[in-house]
Amino acid sequence: MALVDRVTEVVTPVVNDLGVELVDVEHKGAVLRVVVDQAGGIGLDRVAEVTKAVSTALDDADPLPGHYTLEVSSPGLERPLRTPEHFARAVGQKVSMKTKPVYEGERRLVGVLAESGEDEVVIDAEGIGTVSVAFQDIDKARTVFDWGPAPKPGKGSKPGAAKRSAVNGKAERESEGTGRSQGSRARSGVDLRTNVGGAEQVTAAGEQQVGDSAMADDR
Repeated sequence: MALVDRVTEVVTPVVNDLGVELVDVEHKGAVLRVVVDQAGGIGLDRVAEVTKAVSTALDDADPLPGHYTLEVSSPGLERPLRTPEHFARAVGQKVSMKTKPVYEGERRLVGVLAESGEDEVVIDAEGIGTVSVAFQDIDKARTVFDWGPAPKPGKGSKPGAAKRSAVNGKAERESEGTGRSQGSRARSGVDLRTNVGGAEQVTAAGEQQVGDSAMADDR
């Protein structure tokens, strides 16, 4: 069983017991990323609660040897699409998709997800038209958030104001629903860090700061 599958098997019942949805599990280098969400968005306190439970479960199961960083976060503005359930919820939204090399067609597709069935999805791809792709042929997919055009200067805002507003809006939304938490197990060699809104701050070991961010290192 692949490492991501082993972690998913360990983490799924833990987050389900907390009433939280497991959106995705990724393993890149020394970072294990667990993406979670709940109705109405997920905040820092909830992410911290999930992090503690997930860290404990991974401590017991011990699926990753050596030093690694556990990162628990919400999906943010653009959600990864991994399962048929994810795709079903994204119908009507703009998505970006990369197909596997074995797929006979375009490797990269962007457009509105028109349908999601048991075995395949249908996307109205930009510049191509309607395309059907089997789940087994999808390498990566995510929803796409469009910021929209900035208002022209002289229309009640200064040049660049719309862009700053959009960025601030994203930061505000992320501060409410996107926190990255990295959990540590009892043994040494695993980092614990909490980051909200993209800002990080180091605190004393074992402490947790509620605000822009908090980080603890348990090594």
